[in-house]
Amino acid sequence: MDDLEAAALAIADAERAVSMTGAGVSTASGVPDFRSEGGLWDRYDPDDFHVGRFERDPAGFWELWIEIQEEVFGNADVRPNPAHEALAGLEAAGHLDAVVTQNVDGLHQAAGSDAVIELHGTHDRVECRRCGRKSGAASAVERAREGERPPRCDACSGVLKPASVLFGETLPEAALIRAHVHAEKSDAFLVAGSSLTVEPAASLPETAAGTGATLIVVNDEPTPHDGLATCVFRDDVTAVLPRIREAVDDVAD
Repeated sequence: MDDLEAAALAIADAERAVSMTGAGVSTASGVPDFRSEGGLWDRYDPDDFHVGRFERDPAGFWELWIEIQEEVFGNADVRPNPAHEALAGLEAAGHLDAVVTQNVDGLHQAAGSDAVIELHGTHDRVECRRCGRKSGAASAVERAREGERPPRCDACSGVLKPASVLFGETLPEAALIRAHVHAEKSDAFLVAGSSLTVEPAASLPETAAGTGATLIVVNDEPTPHDGLATCVFRDDVTAVLPRIREAVDDVAD
């Protein structure tokens, strides 16, 4: 049995199958990477996107945030790719219970995935630091672009902050708890496009494997948890995930 067949059987037979995705799933859609060589942190200082910087100088933070938003999400051609679509297809067919993602771009939802857990928040919402109200980011970004820096809450005039996790912030507790529960209860855990080096998300595959799940890793470079995996695909996620989806469909039929 080759890895493709083994992965397909594990997902098709699982009572609970979960996928975890990282930057490699989004870069294939034209979203710039942050951490790799030539990524955004080679051109921007990560300290400028620390929550402490936001609190000290929200106006200056928003000026840079607009700039990075344009670079990351300003390309009209950024849309879901075959990897996103394959995961959405697995969910629609009843073979995938959740997608746990480290990405903030919303492309899983755009592809049709409903059960998405966003570990690092989302770029398309903002939250008020005073009253906690959350709202769509488009209006706040546009107001900041026109000079309202920082943009303020319509309800209480508090300072608005992007709803994606900044350096120095903890991951959203509810999302992290849900992700751990899915990992612990999964029978198959499919990692796609993640280097598995950023904690606490990087520990989720280990949690899944430790409770008996079949671990499947799809990444173009080695990861620290490859040794725990039953199946390792060292290839482009946009090529491998559609093949896995097709193989699952064949097995299920």
